[in-house]
Amino acid sequence: MQEIFALTLASMHNDMARLDQVALNLANVSTPGFKRQVVAARPFTDVLQDAQAMQSSEVLTDTRAGTLRTTGQALDVALAGEGYFEVLTPNGPAYTRRGNFGVDARGRLVTSQGYPVMGKGGDLVLAGRAPIIDGVGHVTEAAAADNPAPAAPIGQLKVVRFDQPQTLQPLGEGLVAAGDGMTVLPDAEVQLRQGALENANVNSTREMVDLIQTMRHFESMQRVLQGYDEMIGTAVRKLAEV
Repeated sequence: MQEIFALTLASMHNDMARLDQVALNLANVSTPGFKRQVVAARPFTDVLQDAQAMQSSEVLTDTRAGTLRTTGQALDVALAGEGYFEVLTPNGPAYTRRGNFGVDARGRLVTSQGYPVMGKGGDLVLAGRAPIIDGVGHVTEAAAADNPAPAAPIGQLKVVRFDQPQTLQPLGEGLVAAGDGMTVLPDAEVQLRQGALENANVNSTREMVDLIQTMRHFESMQRVLQGYDEMIGTAVRKLAEV
């Protein structure tokens, strides 16, 4: 009897977690670089062995790349392949695929939240707001039209990858915490597009289908639980009559 309650309640908890993630995905369908979050249910054998297992679900990240859209903005940079930009937050390094960058009062290349974007040699400090960023992340600034000097090198964007990107922990604001097996991508594997942003890899139609299916499954599990409870109540009354 306990097993039936445990399995049903675990299933309902997983459905609630899925609803939370579907809502998060739909809310970020227009967020550059956002990666869809999915819930992986724990095996029911684990639930039976651990009464607390039904209280948790593993949230994984769908790491498939989103499509690219052209913006024409010099400070917008999209990752066409794998990897993450490294940024420096007050709590240490964090990582993002959201490439809608800007320039702060000190001339540093920063995220939309104001966190410095890291180059391989540290901060990337610009004199203006129209740098040239090539396909492997080299940042240069062209001299003024009346200045014969060549373009000045600023640095190179630091792009890293992780062994298991689907398990990276979201920090909010499009950032994730560092994970296991971090390595800096070699130039041959970096694919950047200046003047473009990566769209979220969220399909709103699929999310709505998942929402409806999950709600229906939750309701069916609720009916199973109510029916089982009524059956137990009836059995107890019958035994009392005997």
